[in-house]
Amino acid sequence: MAGNLTLNELETAIADGTIDTVIVAFPDMQGRLVGKRFTGRFFLDSAINETHACNYLLTVDIDMEPVPGYKAASWEKGYGDFVLKPDITTLRRIPWLEGTALMLADVCDHHGEDLAHAPRSILKAQLKRLADRDMKAFFASELEFYAFNETTESASGKRWRGLKTMGDNIEDYQILQTTKNEPLLRAIRNGLMGAGIPIENSKGEWGPGQEEVNIRYAEALEMADWHVIMKNGIKEIAHLQNRAVTFMAKWRYDLAGSSSHIHSSLWDASGKKALFSDPKDTLGMSATMKSWLAGHLAHAGEMTAFLAPYINSYKRFQVGTFAPTKTVWSVDNRTAGFRVVGEGKSVRTECRIGGSDLNPYLAFSGLIAAGLHGIDEKLELEPAFAGDAYYAADLPEVPKTLRDAIAALDGSKVLRAALGDEVVEHYLHTARWEQHEYDRRVTDWELQRGFERY
Repeated sequence: MAGNLTLNELETAIADGTIDTVIVAFPDMQGRLVGKRFTGRFFLDSAINETHACNYLLTVDIDMEPVPGYKAASWEKGYGDFVLKPDITTLRRIPWLEGTALMLADVCDHHGEDLAHAPRSILKAQLKRLADRDMKAFFASELEFYAFNETTESASGKRWRGLKTMGDNIEDYQILQTTKNEPLLRAIRNGLMGAGIPIENSKGEWGPGQEEVNIRYAEALEMADWHVIMKNGIKEIAHLQNRAVTFMAKWRYDLAGSSSHIHSSLWDASGKKALFSDPKDTLGMSATMKSWLAGHLAHAGEMTAFLAPYINSYKRFQVGTFAPTKTVWSVDNRTAGFRVVGEGKSVRTECRIGGSDLNPYLAFSGLIAAGLHGIDEKLELEPAFAGDAYYAADLPEVPKTLRDAIAALDGSKVLRAALGDEVVEHYLHTARWEQHEYDRRVTDWELQRGFERY
């Protein structure tokens, strides 16, 4: 695409002054981009092969506070450096920032080996497991968010209450309301396309000021890269228009939550033969696809911590809100945790559990690990659910709290075997810290209810 750059094109652009800044960034545990801005010439002369960053960046919470208790880095170990190795295949223009290019990097040790607990490394390891089976995974992740006629500063000044959303009405698929929002959404679509990210469309979602941006499917690592660049880009473009956006899974209890539905399919190593398609099957599903989905269902609770990583994430799982509460599968049924959609070569699974706050590298890794277990063990797929899953009895539930999800991940033999104990323990520690920090806080809701009444 037009926004992608080769190294030769970058050198030419730096020489003629079209590009003067190169961002080298990597996705942190929260799926945010962190890194450095280089002057163009220095990047070419000194940083194109590697640069360094403090290793505490993969041991901090969402507030960037160093968290004690990690084995990977600590005050006791002195918080040294790790190596960032730029991945030239990710080089692209960032058209909404003047004279700027961006390149993602892998996080490595000083011997050049990928750090096991870095999100991009975790996904690359799962993709290698697929490659060893002559398989390739294609994914697509949707992103929903709320947009506001506020800046982050004005929202903070209001203590996050009484915020003016970019629209007052439910706007799901509504053209008139999204026309009013078009100055921001057009800038997002065109900006991301100009950065080499193939945006398909945008649409209004259920909530006032809630938007969805959809992206073309791609090989799983490329899709995860697109996801984090897209999310960062939406925030930056909104900021440049003096607007704020939030990707919280549930920013207000009485409004719809924001999801990140994840579509997945498997292909042969060439990426040309669809391994999920079987025209002889009633639903067009191959045995491989059925076992992949069976693996997701069997281990849905165990991977939920990667799909819903925060306390707030679990506020989204409410009956009658289009967010799932049951880990069942269906054919084109939005009350279920998993759907089968598409026909022929496009047949695929859709995981509806994830919120827009997820880290795509971790979410994709969990889905691949669970799906591969289903394939390796030839798990049988249960019959499709039909009806309203919200009110159906005796169906397995999505974990109701982060504490439940932590316990499920901790006890997962499948994810520990696939991802490694080191990785699982690292992210269990992250989740336990999130729970610990919440447990010791006094919330506005508690004050409003109990200040006088207790």
